[in-house]
Parts: sequence; structure tokens; C-alpha cells
Amino acid sequence: MDFQNLSPEKPDTSGASPETVLRQVFGYDAFRPLQGEVIHEIVAGRNALVLMPTGGGKSLCYQVPALVRAGTGVVISPLIALMQDQVAALQQLGVRAAFLNSTMDFQQARDTENALLTGELDLLYCAPERLLQPRTLGLLHEASISLFAIDEAHCVSQWGHDFRSDYLGLDILARDFAAIPRVALTATADERTRAEIAQRLSLVDARHFVSGFDRPNIQYRIAPKTNANKQLVDFIKAEHHGDAGIVYCLSRNKVEATAKLLDSKGYTALPYHAGLPSEQRARNQERFLREEGVIIVATIAFGMGIDKPDVRFVAHLDLPKSLEAYYQETGRAGRDSHPSTAWMVYGLQDVIKLRQMLESSTGNDHFKRLERTKLDAMLGLCEITTCRRQALLRYFGDLLENPCGNCDTCITPPQTWDGTVAVQKALSCVFRTGQRFGVTYLIDVLRGSENERIRQSGHQAVSTFGIGADLSATEWKSVFRQLVANGYLRADPDGYGALQLTETCRPLLKGEETVHLRRDPAEKKATGRSNVREQVTDPVGWEALRACRKSLADEQGVPPYVIFHDTTLFEILASRPRTLAELAQINGVGKAKLERYGEAFLITLAELDPATT
Repeated sequence: MDFQNLSPEKPDTSGASPETVLRQVFGYDAFRPLQGEVIHEIVAGRNALVLMPTGGGKSLCYQVPALVRAGTGVVISPLIALMQDQVAALQQLGVRAAFLNSTMDFQQARDTENALLTGELDLLYCAPERLLQPRTLGLLHEASISLFAIDEAHCVSQWGHDFRSDYLGLDILARDFAAIPRVALTATADERTRAEIAQRLSLVDARHFVSGFDRPNIQYRIAPKTNANKQLVDFIKAEHHGDAGIVYCLSRNKVEATAKLLDSKGYTALPYHAGLPSEQRARNQERFLREEGVIIVATIAFGMGIDKPDVRFVAHLDLPKSLEAYYQETGRAGRDSHPSTAWMVYGLQDVIKLRQMLESSTGNDHFKRLERTKLDAMLGLCEITTCRRQALLRYFGDLLENPCGNCDTCITPPQTWDGTVAVQKALSCVFRTGQRFGVTYLIDVLRGSENERIRQSGHQAVSTFGIGADLSATEWKSVFRQLVANGYLRADPDGYGALQLTETCRPLLKGEETVHLRRDPAEKKATGRSNVREQVTDPVGWEALRACRKSLADEQGVPPYVIFHDTTLFEILASRPRTLAELAQINGVGKAKLERYGEAFLITLAELDPATT
């Protein structure tokens, strides 16, 4: 790493006020809610636990104090790609930032270590396993450290969805560096996980800052899975053609197949999963970050900490295992606060597959009970008939008083129907056929299909044969899906897909309870929801500014958003600054970026409006 060119433009911020650093370095006039309180707490030398939604500005909570306090701020980050991305962005601001990770050769690592020891770094990023090495701990004891920031702190929770065993060793910071302030940050933690973070990182007595979990710019939509591939293509074509997005799948094979499908439809779609060579994974991620309109099709191995602000949609073709996972993955959309979509299709096989995986896992009974609770909460969100956002926020202990108006159940309220008789028929059919068959066979029996398999089994003679001809096969699939989702039926844990009765269904079979089911809506043609580019009133000017940004980014080998976010470009386009002083008033234009890029953008604007020059 070249330390000669890290920060020639950066003003001396040591001892400056946080507000001065925010304006001069980052180019913003005011902190977001809670940011200022967190920053002043850390600047004062006190510890903190911070929960903010993705895109809520967590990074500034430790970056600003690291620039104000004397010494180097050490950031523990779980992924190499994340730390490299953040370091590149900070260097664009003139901040002396570096990382220590396995991508560096011996000399690069030695140069970084020397820069730490000689006080030439404002921020140093490293993974927990690197920090815990005796050599690194020795260096930290010798260096002047301003703070420790533990990013993605939910990774310390053994019951969380992203547990990393190396995080458990970070309690050494409280013991060996007790005088140095520590801040733990995450976007995804329910009350149980928050308590575990505080306990494991010795932050029980620290002040806890909990921001709202709401991401109002994200529209949440969940639909029954009919033809998942067609549904996905129709959704992207109608609403997000040309946009950057992420598509999540459960298996590597499905990732590959979906990427090929989208590629065949004319989209730039790249796979990402743990089975790919590391070079290809890195190359695909790099293209996603640096090119416009790239879609990543991935397993959950992709995305933690991705800073790309203009991801316009996150699509799930398979059901996540928990609301924590769903919230974190959908939170990668719309970090720039512009309208974005969290879209998912799910069906009965998703429920069966996840329940089978859970029951066949090697975890103990306590673990399985907890995972069942998490899966039940995820299924509850899928089948809910009221506002999805209210239910999602309630899970994290956040209250939204009124329905949001920006989820599918608010926009098109679902209908319900008295499914008591249909449910009794379905449950009775499971019982009469010996609890040995999957949903397709059960529907054939209920609808009276006289196929060879039914004739061989003799089930045309059972009392439930043909009693469900009044419902279509699709309607019966909806009934069975809701019965499994709500715990009245369970999948055979041996993995053959047979449905079995649970104790919960006894009152229904006896007629002691009634049940109302969600009526799956008929498929509608997508509405063509406006994307961000359609909100631009001057498309020629917008494309000119984007071309200028892309050219500057390519020259330096960084993603375009590292130069300026779309939000900053929007403001530049709207205000049409003609001088560097006017450009400096735009949010996101700090001192270093003004000196580096100001003239290039003013020239671009002048070429758009020659009469004003």
C-alpha cells in the first residue's frame, strides 16, 4: 500500500469538533438521528453499543471519533471485501486508512504495521482472527490507539444467523485495553442477541443506542411461488430493468441456473457462492460494485457489509431461515434512501425443506427450539394479512403505530376465507392415507384423480377420495402450505416429503376450532413501479454527470459511488453549481473531494449549460 498518497488533502482534524470533521472531511452539514449522540459518547472516551438499520450511517459513528481523537482507530470487520471497500472510500476523502488482511504480501503488511507504529494512520481495518494473533496484539500495545470499533457485532452471538467463532475472542479488548473506548455496531439484533452482544463484549454497562429499524424507502412484497423463474424475470423487466440488484437462492446449483437464466434474458447476471474459485468470486463482486446495472445471484455467503448504495432490489427465490436473515439481506437494497424493493416468492416446498433441515441438524434441543421459533416468525411474516412492516419491526422491538402503506398487504389488502371445512378434509386425507405421502399425492386423492399410483395403493376407496374436487390444485397447495406454516402439519424429518399430523391439529379435526386462511391473490401483471432514473427530470444532464463520475472512478480503479453517491449527483444536477464554493455546499462534497473532482464536474456542468459560462 502506498502511504505516500494516502492523505495530502486531509485537514488536521485531531482535536477538532465532530461537526467540523463531518463538514470538512465527509461533506455533510448535520448528523443523522442518534449519530451525534453516539459520536460524542465515544469522543468522550466512553463505550457504546449501537444498533442502526443498514444505510443508517453506522460507519460515521466510529470514523468521525477516530479522526477527532488522538491515535489510530482500529476497526474489526468480518470480511476482506468490506474492509477493502471502506478503506478505498476513506482514502477518497483524504483519510489515512489501511487494512491488514491475507491479500497482502509480507512487505505490504510490514509497511502497514510501520505506519501504525509511527502514527501515520487514522483508521486500521482487520478481521477478528487477524487481530487476535499475538503479533497484532503486540503491535496494538505499542501503538497509540484512539478506539476499537467492532462492526457486524451480531457475529458474536452463538444463536445469531451469522455467528463467527473468532468474535468470541474479542473480549480480550475489555481486559487488555480497558482504557480505550470500544463501540460495537450492528443492524440486525433482536433483544436476545443484543443482550448476548453486551455480555460477550463487556458492554453491559455501556450506553446502548438503538435507532429505529424502519427502512421506509423499501417496499416489502411476498407472493406465492407459482413459476419462480418467470415471476422473477417479469418482476425485473417491469420494475427494475437496468438496475443493480441481488437475487438470493438457497443452493449453489440454483444460483448458477438463475444467473444463466437472467443472462439469457439480456441482463448482466453473475453467480456468487462458496463453491466458486475465490478469484472468480472476487472478480464477480468487483464487477457488481464497479459496473452499472449488474445483478448478483448468490447464496447468503454474499453481501455482509456491502456498501454499494444503489442496489435497487433484493429478490429471494427461497425462504430465509429467520427474520434476522431476511432483514439483513433485504437491507442491502436502497442504502441511498431512494425507492427500492424487497421481493420474495415462497411455497410449500420451501417450508418443508427448511423444517427438514432444522430437524435433521446436529444441534441440541435448545438450539432446535430456538431455530423453530425463528422459522415460525419468518413464516408468520409470509402468511400475515396485516401490514408486513409493522410485523417485521415488532419482531425487533420497534413500534410502528400505523400501517406503512408501502408493503403489498397495505397496497392490496389480502382476502381471507373460512377454511375450516377444507382444512378438515386435508387433515383427514393425511390421516386416511397413513401419513406417508407428499402434497402432490394428497391433492390427487382429494380431487379424485384416478391415476396408476392411487389405484395401486387402493386409496380410491378411502373416504376422502374426491371430496375436494371443489378446489383447484393451486388452491389446495395454498391450504397445505398454510397448514405446514402454522404448525398443523409437519414434514417427515427423514427427508421424503411425507406430511404428518401434529397435536395442534386435533381441535380442528374434532370441530372444536375454526380457521381462516389467506386467499392467495390471482397473479397480476407487474405495475412497472418507477425506478430512480425515471425520477430524473434532466436525463441528458444525469447521464453526463454519471459519465464524468465513471471516468474518474475508472482512472483510479474504484467503484463509481466512492467518488459520489447518486444522492450527491442528484443534488448537483438540481442546483447546477458554477463555482467550487457553490459545489462545496452540496451534501457529500468534502474538502478532499472538492479539490480532486470539483473542476471536472464544473466543466461537465458548463458543457451542459454553455450559455451560463
